[in-house]
Amino acid sequence: MKIVIVSFAVITSILFGSPLFSQTPELRPEILRFEPFVWPSEVPADCPFKPSETLTGIKFLGYKSGFHYGDTWYPTWASNDTLYSPWTDGKTKRLDGYTDWSQSWVDKVHITTGQGVIVGNDPLTLKAYSIGLDKSSPAAPYDGRYPCGSLVYNGVWYYGTYCLSPYGDTSYGGVSVNWPWLGPFVGFRYSTNYGHSWTSPPQTPDKPLFGENGTYGNPLKIGAPKFVDFGKNMEHSPDGKAYLVAHGADMATTTKNWRFWNNSWITGDQIYLIRVTPRIETINDASKYEFYGGKDKNGNPIWTNNFEAIKPLLEWDNNMGCVTMTYNPGLKKYIMCVTDGGTTKSRMNTYLLESDRIDGDWKIITYMKEFGTQAYFVNFPSKFISADGETMWMLYTANFSLDENGKPHKVNPPGSHYGIVFQKIQLLKK
Repeated sequence: MKIVIVSFAVITSILFGSPLFSQTPELRPEILRFEPFVWPSEVPADCPFKPSETLTGIKFLGYKSGFHYGDTWYPTWASNDTLYSPWTDGKTKRLDGYTDWSQSWVDKVHITTGQGVIVGNDPLTLKAYSIGLDKSSPAAPYDGRYPCGSLVYNGVWYYGTYCLSPYGDTSYGGVSVNWPWLGPFVGFRYSTNYGHSWTSPPQTPDKPLFGENGTYGNPLKIGAPKFVDFGKNMEHSPDGKAYLVAHGADMATTTKNWRFWNNSWITGDQIYLIRVTPRIETINDASKYEFYGGKDKNGNPIWTNNFEAIKPLLEWDNNMGCVTMTYNPGLKKYIMCVTDGGTTKSRMNTYLLESDRIDGDWKIITYMKEFGTQAYFVNFPSKFISADGETMWMLYTANFSLDENGKPHKVNPPGSHYGIVFQKIQLLKK
């Protein structure tokens, strides 16, 4: 495969032009060109999803852009045409030239989560930078606090965080395992000035929004939810509500076919769907949420205010994990990205699903075995979808650790690295 790294001088003169020349080098994206290719889909035999009848796979078009910043970038498209995103676990430049450094797990005294801005209409010429950090302790008995669902709607930024349980250092099946359990979703802090000041949520890690207990492996349903991306200021929401997807597990599947990391930040058995009318007075009120409770005899979704009546939107035992969803208006379809990871050293698998409705039926587009080879937090920012819906920019982070042999993970596709990675892809149609 032919790879071309374009020189800094060529990039600045051809792609950026004079308006961005005054940026520090760290605020210019790193560009990589390589030969386009179709990712071979390797769908496991036990996959519960039928193949898509319209979309057959994805082609990487050979354009990569990105920044060597922290991870957990989930952009939300505000009405002012700017993307706002959480981030953490790394260093991200600010416009004033200083660097913010966020860590969500080092020690409980210094844990922070960051807020960032992505400006521009083309990933090849973006500016991305930090606008500050928020200090929120996970509190006992949890060890970490991480960003998840983020939404800017009608000028208010809602920023959610979740906890990680203490590391489970034990022996399972004769194998010593050290891996953090997924802790509960705490709640949303919010900002009315685009992230320059914040109001903390009324919830705490020991009294989270949905009351779930994530200590020492208790399975969670709404541990790390992500907002469905409905476009600019939620313009494509089917009913004006904000929807969130989350990966999780329940005791039935956990005891039936249990793996130690059955319900971690990157692994699970199920996908759940919830919704709320996004307002300051509702976003942290569990009674205002509706939970997907399955379908009635006519195939219509059941929505309930009773959290105990929640049911999975999707299930695939030991093959699910971190999930995001984006509405593609050109195709009039929802695109779901699911990453099933493993432990710190694992290669990770990502697959894409599509549906005409947010509640399904969901069908598989492609299964990308060892994507990254350790890619995670995969999402499609709606701002970078073409008018016909066929060309999109995939955003993810990759290769945060060494492999099982103590060596760096293989880079696949080209340009994958820790930080912000944008890959231009094409959805292949029948």
